[in-house]
Amino acid sequence: MSAKRTDVAASQPPNGDQAVGADSPFGGFVPYVPKEGEEYMNPAQVEHFRNMLNAWRRELMEQVDRTVNHLQDEASNFPDPLDRATQEEELGIELRTRDRERRLIRKIHETLERIEQDDYGYCDTCGVEIGLRRLEARPTATQCVDCKALDELRERQLRG
Repeated sequence: MSAKRTDVAASQPPNGDQAVGADSPFGGFVPYVPKEGEEYMNPAQVEHFRNMLNAWRRELMEQVDRTVNHLQDEASNFPDPLDRATQEEELGIELRTRDRERRLIRKIHETLERIEQDDYGYCDTCGVEIGLRRLEARPTATQCVDCKALDELRERQLRG
């Protein structure tokens, strides 16, 4: 388990209202409101992120089900080559999107396991707190902003 600091203001669990984040991939979640002196990654915060991750995973699984139903319903063979090519291209795009979502579902599952191991919210590289706002923006984050920026810089240098 990572070294945990408690000097960061955390927050209070959402009140159940579905308001903020309507365009978020996590459904209409309510951001965690910080409370003075609250310990970082306390049970209320952990539950907030667990609920967010589970809702995200549910939404992705529903999209997978819709794709399967769509593939079964749209299994037509168009006589026109252009129509057939368009259908195949759309199918290819949809399958690539679902493959990305499949990998994301796996990453969400790994993140939920980190929560169960009490290791969620801390940078894998340096051990500092990732931060509530970063985790709300990217709940599967495993690095703090500084370590992630260094990794991306190294990657660009290797490719460029």
